[in-house]
Amino acid sequence: MAVRWPSTAVAACAIGASLLVLCTLMASSASAQAPPPQVRTVPKGSNLVVIKPGGGKRNSKFTCTDTKKKRPGCEATCPSRCPKECLVLCPSCMTFCLCDFYAGASCGDPRFTGGDGNNFYFHGKKNQDFCILSDDDLHINAHFIGNHNPATSRDFTWIQAVGVMFAHHRLHLGAVRSTRWDSDVDHLDIAFDDERVDLAPADGARWSSTSVPGLSITRTAQANNVVVELKGVFRIVANAVPITAEESKVHSYGVTADDCLAHLDLGFKFQALSDDVHGVLGQTYRSDYVNKLNVTSKMPVMSGTADYVSSALFASDCAVTRFGRPAAATARTAGGIAMVTDAKYV
Repeated sequence: MAVRWPSTAVAACAIGASLLVLCTLMASSASAQAPPPQVRTVPKGSNLVVIKPGGGKRNSKFTCTDTKKKRPGCEATCPSRCPKECLVLCPSCMTFCLCDFYAGASCGDPRFTGGDGNNFYFHGKKNQDFCILSDDDLHINAHFIGNHNPATSRDFTWIQAVGVMFAHHRLHLGAVRSTRWDSDVDHLDIAFDDERVDLAPADGARWSSTSVPGLSITRTAQANNVVVELKGVFRIVANAVPITAEESKVHSYGVTADDCLAHLDLGFKFQALSDDVHGVLGQTYRSDYVNKLNVTSKMPVMSGTADYVSSALFASDCAVTRFGRPAAATARTAGGIAMVTDAKYV
């Protein structure tokens, strides 16, 4: 599906990777339009497009036209690394995977883009929970699912759900286990303070909390795509996706007839972190963070799994936890969660 961006958004994207997350989030919140079949054309004035090949034709072609210099158009397809969704820059037809460029992303076999802009893998372990981010007043755990690969010493893993804790509130966002994937059926499970959040099956459907000003959940497609936002604190873009039979065959993921390994592709944007933040992803936002990974490796892997293990999705007992420290939180006069009660963020 082609999403139209204003020229100002395109200019911001050209500035660098640190701003691309803003452009991506703008695209995620834009209203989707029903795509014509097969070859789609980028409308006049739209230079950067997020495309989501569908209908089973994962590498559908998209036509880029140059309306300014009248150069011939060209056709673009998503790279094989991200055949479901990518960025196309017209009229050059250059394509990019979103996960390669914007900070706070987690996609597929958990590959993160850190706050420092570097990509890394954190494999974790299947059926366990890990601390992704821990700060004085915000804590995010992720539940990992997966299959064991007998040819290696590790599991294939994906993030099935995240648990977000702030103040005394708990937000659950997960992908429902499914035997067969139907993109028209919603596979998201969302709950706030143990009460299910029901969203109408329509692009733009929105839920707002009555107890927490500034907390909202908005669909960015009819099913399986949402943006969760606590104004002034965080924004989470979540897409529920399966492992296809084709992917399983190529990578030996071991998808079975009773489980398509539905999981979440995630993008995070944080606005009120302290400089003592920690966690798999959180530590990369610290000003004193030193990246010790081999960034030239095809697969730089963050180790230290034991430091990030949590006993449950809503437990803040990992070894590097920062959550709920009143002395530290009080010292921060601009504490993040305090912002949600400030009228300017409502």
